[in-house]
Amino acid sequence: MKISCKETLFTYNVYHVVKAFFPEAEIEQGVDTGQEPLVKLELDGGSCFCILPADVRARAEAMEFVNARVVWAEMSGGDRTQEFMQAQKREVTRHVYRFLSEMTGKKLVWGVLTGVRPTKLAMQIAARERSEERAVDVLRRDYAVALPKAKLAVEIAGREKALLAPLDIRQGFSLYVGIPFCPSICSYCSFGSSPADLWKGQMDEYLDVLCKELSVVAGQMEGQKLNTIYIGGGTPTSLEPGQLERLLRHIDDAFARHMGAGSLLEYTVEAGRPDSITREKLEVLRSHPVSRISINPQTMQQKTLDFVGRRHTVQEVAKSFHLARELGFDNVNMDLIVGLPGETVEDVRDTLRQVEELGPDSLTVHSLAIKRAARMGQEKRNSDHAKQGTDFQGVELQGEIEAMVEAGALSASRMGLLPYYLYRQKNIAGNFENVGYAKVDKAGIYNILIMEEVQTIMACGAGSISKRIYPDGNIRRCENVKNVSQYMERIEEMIERKKALFDNG
Repeated sequence: MKISCKETLFTYNVYHVVKAFFPEAEIEQGVDTGQEPLVKLELDGGSCFCILPADVRARAEAMEFVNARVVWAEMSGGDRTQEFMQAQKREVTRHVYRFLSEMTGKKLVWGVLTGVRPTKLAMQIAARERSEERAVDVLRRDYAVALPKAKLAVEIAGREKALLAPLDIRQGFSLYVGIPFCPSICSYCSFGSSPADLWKGQMDEYLDVLCKELSVVAGQMEGQKLNTIYIGGGTPTSLEPGQLERLLRHIDDAFARHMGAGSLLEYTVEAGRPDSITREKLEVLRSHPVSRISINPQTMQQKTLDFVGRRHTVQEVAKSFHLARELGFDNVNMDLIVGLPGETVEDVRDTLRQVEELGPDSLTVHSLAIKRAARMGQEKRNSDHAKQGTDFQGVELQGEIEAMVEAGALSASRMGLLPYYLYRQKNIAGNFENVGYAKVDKAGIYNILIMEEVQTIMACGAGSISKRIYPDGNIRRCENVKNVSQYMERIEEMIERKKALFDNG
């Protein structure tokens, strides 16, 4: 397939809409400023589809939220406003979606939305419309979002707004600490994690450098309130108990002045892999103000765990969970992935049945996202479905993923867990979403902050990304290098980047 756009403005959305309809297609993309069509799409087999400026104009004039006369006066020679450019991009995306939907007979549950944060859009629309019902209507009408997903996005947006209310958005900040090591690397993983065994002799050195960076950040944020802490990775419990104690003690000491008067609302540590969890490590966590942990099975099907490279058993998941409860952890999250290779809807329902028996306080249901860094032998799944006469992410498989996602929602409801955050990823299975469910008082605030981008997040460790949020909503980012060796060698450079993030106004 080939996509040619008149402007780079259209390339991202058009590519991802086409990719959603044809996930396995090889797509060539370019920009030709001299062509007449805004977008030209050449499909395999010789079909060609073009969007002309007049096509977009006709639709834009019918849009309630665009002043058509202003927009098209600008097209004739005036300065193009941001509003106009976004309206034009929406219309082009809608045209491509409508054409592909009619051609394939398929509809995408998230319609023309290609971004990872649909709830952020839902929150903006609900605030503008001053009505959740009207916000649902706008998502359906202007973005072709399916009714259940539109309702879900608006429901979660309202819940997120309430959960964020206690935060000090202007004078507060959150802290992320990255531990990029895992007991083994899962075949679906696209994070920059490294096998813990290979780094065993250098983990203390990594902690030396990480603690140095944390101390600098604590100094930079003097006078600010620390609202949430999230230690992730990787698998933080890949550290030995003494190393884990050293890290947590350093955070306690370095940020003590930032956590006064009850400003710290949440402290999460991803215990993650059951094969990394021991009583001693959980006791270390309990001796610090850690309020929330994750124990993530991903699936309770042993055949799948073995296939994707998770070196733990189903029994170890239950054992770790019960141990955490025994030690007093009253806010335990569990992550699951639907769409793993070889799993059926019945497998997912069986996994959910076992999770319900454990009774976590929150549950995150991920739809598998296949990224360039983690192809994970998806060929096996393709082959299995080819034998059944279906295509990967084709109509039948999409229905299968949909049933898995729905099973997750029903299971969460039975456990009394409400949806509280949602995000999407590129190349996500079935074009669905990841949803976090939680008891009323056990939602993960940091998860919402990552999605809604309303508070500054200072991030330390290899591969972490800091975000400075300005009062006007603008965002500046500061990235640490992903490679662990490079991070340790270039820590002074990473520190200077963070200083520049705040020194430049």
